[in-house]
Amino acid sequence: MHKLYHVQNGDKDYDYDYFRKEISLRLVDRLDDIRRDEGFPLALDFGAGPGHLYRAICMDDAFTSGGGGIGGIRKLVQLDPSKEMLHRDDEIISEILSEEEMNRCSSYKLQFDFESEEEKKLPFPDGTFDIVLNSVSTLHNTNDLPKLFREFNRVLKPDGCLMFAMIGGTSLPELQSAFVLADLERNGGVSPHVGPFIDFPSIGSLLTESGFALPTIDIDTVSLSYPNAMVLMEHLQRMGENNACVNRKERVGKDTFIAMSALYQEMYKLPSDNSDEEDQEAVEASVQVIYAIGWKPHESQQKPL
Repeated sequence: MHKLYHVQNGDKDYDYDYFRKEISLRLVDRLDDIRRDEGFPLALDFGAGPGHLYRAICMDDAFTSGGGGIGGIRKLVQLDPSKEMLHRDDEIISEILSEEEMNRCSSYKLQFDFESEEEKKLPFPDGTFDIVLNSVSTLHNTNDLPKLFREFNRVLKPDGCLMFAMIGGTSLPELQSAFVLADLERNGGVSPHVGPFIDFPSIGSLLTESGFALPTIDIDTVSLSYPNAMVLMEHLQRMGENNACVNRKERVGKDTFIAMSALYQEMYKLPSDNSDEEDQEAVEASVQVIYAIGWKPHESQQKPL
């Protein structure tokens, strides 16, 4: 629902894709560090959106002899719950990628909503893919992550790889703090306005309990700046990242928003040596991104001592 709202409510929504584009590039950069002779010929992009990972994969040749894009990916299946999002950029893809870049990796788009499926089962046979990818999309809004990760494990070939970037639990602490203080001041209580997001320590357990071996996890904190808190809130909405908490308030009063914005401006204004008035009023927003890799067990893998 978040992505569908994002597509239908705003002109030129791709102007708000800057964060997802950047994280997709960082994730593919990590993929490029994996040296594997045959690469990962067949890949699944779960929560593909308009195709940020596909574009990043096509940007360079593989190091493998088999060709393909980065990581040796020669075919990418793009899966997303929103048909509109999957095909949003179809008419402009030739302006984004050259013919040479598109020839590196073919793609197939499939609409599928894991959350609405009663059986919670991906529409692929066992052992289909060499790698499953996800870049800050869908995972943090998935209710049953253990079941989804077990499905990732099922559709991977032995020695297949799961690689993803996920929004972490300490994201947007500035916004959370400003809302807490504004709620206390205006309403005499606190209600959730951000998240929920998974905590970093839970990722390792999630991978191992879902049957993955050799987990590797690292954290990156991305700092962003906005003219003020209201612009930050607008961008979050345009990104489709509205508050997903079940117990959230249906409406937040205008006075609470104004109080939050004033508190945010006071507490998190960025220092600036620039004489430009707009730059002097800019505020900071920080996002924690968790990168993780897990492997489907295989006899060739390194064993713990």
